[in-house]
Amino acid sequence: TTITISSNHWVMAWTGLEINTLAILPLISKSHHPRAIEAATKYFLVQAAASALVLFSSMTNAWHTGQWDITQLTHPVSCLILTSAIAMKLGLVPFHFWFPEVLQGSPLTTGLLLSTIMKLPPMALLFMTSPSLNPTLLTTMAILSTALGGWMGLNQTQTRKILAFSSISHLGWMAIIVIYNPKLTLLNFYLYALMTSTVFLTLNSIKALKLSTLMTTWTKAPALNTMLLLTLLSLAGLPPLTGFLP
Repeated sequence: TTITISSNHWVMAWTGLEINTLAILPLISKSHHPRAIEAATKYFLVQAAASALVLFSSMTNAWHTGQWDITQLTHPVSCLILTSAIAMKLGLVPFHFWFPEVLQGSPLTTGLLLSTIMKLPPMALLFMTSPSLNPTLLTTMAILSTALGGWMGLNQTQTRKILAFSSISHLGWMAIIVIYNPKLTLLNFYLYALMTSTVFLTLNSIKALKLSTLMTTWTKAPALNTMLLLTLLSLAGLPPLTGFLP
């Protein structure tokens, strides 16, 4: 993560992304359950493809302009490819299908890492290249993400899948504002990471993987459940709470 967010050269950014992907794979497939192995395979294939696209777009740009600097991405085709690559990395709609599946296949602590820390390097790239991204494509994907993240989360009973769709929806909001105000995207991301960590850690301590178990937890841990309620409302953006700020 640090290599990616502190790099100036595209190849260093790509290296950081690759190391990141390879480092999280054992954490996903730790339980040796077939679903976990499947999730790890899906994650690896998608992230490797996205990293290859990042490398491809930067190489195309270097071929046309001779410039390897991250902030100097000017060639239109490169911008288009990079926008799709970052969308794949983050799991924006049309490239969102892997994310709920991978989150469902991994344990809650790994899910926490996947939806917060593993989103940081692509978010950093999005932040650094925000002037040169393709605005039409980014806005389209962002609007689709917010809509689909909201609608598809309604039909779920697994808490991890609901959180995955919540993540997709939030990333849509971050992507749509990054062209106009990148700092706001970062603020949104930090607050989202904070609130999602709270939700994941709470669910981890009460061992709630389904909504049906979540419905009966108020008898076991009333205080924790009250906090979870407030955090979820904050994640939804209810005015007196932190989530309303972005």
